[in-house]
Amino acid sequence: MTLQLRVYVPPHPLIQHWLGVARDADTPSVLFKSAMTELGRWLTYEAVREWLPTEELTVQTPLATCPATMINPTVPIAIVPILRAGLALLESAQTVLPLASIYHLGLVRNEETLEASCYLNKLPAQFPPGTRVLITEPMLATGGSIMMTMSELTKRGVDPALTRIISIVAAPPALQKLSVAYPGLVVYTATIDEGVNSQGFIVPGLGDAGDRTFGT
Repeated sequence: MTLQLRVYVPPHPLIQHWLGVARDADTPSVLFKSAMTELGRWLTYEAVREWLPTEELTVQTPLATCPATMINPTVPIAIVPILRAGLALLESAQTVLPLASIYHLGLVRNEETLEASCYLNKLPAQFPPGTRVLITEPMLATGGSIMMTMSELTKRGVDPALTRIISIVAAPPALQKLSVAYPGLVVYTATIDEGVNSQGFIVPGLGDAGDRTFGT
């Protein structure tokens, strides 16, 4: 079977509403941050559907026993926020996945070359086999940061087929690079925009997600 990158744009009205709030240049930082929190929550909810490991148990209700499907706590789950903007989605992702371990990865993009470089790497030397990894990266633009992230993860034993990326806005250049290098990957995004400009910003996009989240 030939693997293919899968990109989902959930048609949820709450996702579309908060995307509109985030896009609006007049949205103040405090409301923008709320929009990112809500988008992170709903995109994570959609991304973990049929992805979380479950087990079949029997529970005792006040009246009788009955079968129950529960999250299997023995299967490791990790969230990897790409700093700095990925922090905007982290809190809500943790709300959905409270048992997940958090591994920070700090990347910065050169404004002239648009190449990404790493300034903080808190990934483990090796992930346990079968680890589910959720990457929070609001903007998939040129693809430099997400490709570096995937390279660092796969070197540490992460299976792309068990990896999910949540982003607010994705653009064709990043998606094309991911499709070639990691065809088993799955991306959940609020929207796919038409492209990026010469400065590497997604158009129409929503500007710099990190600056707008943190008011800088």
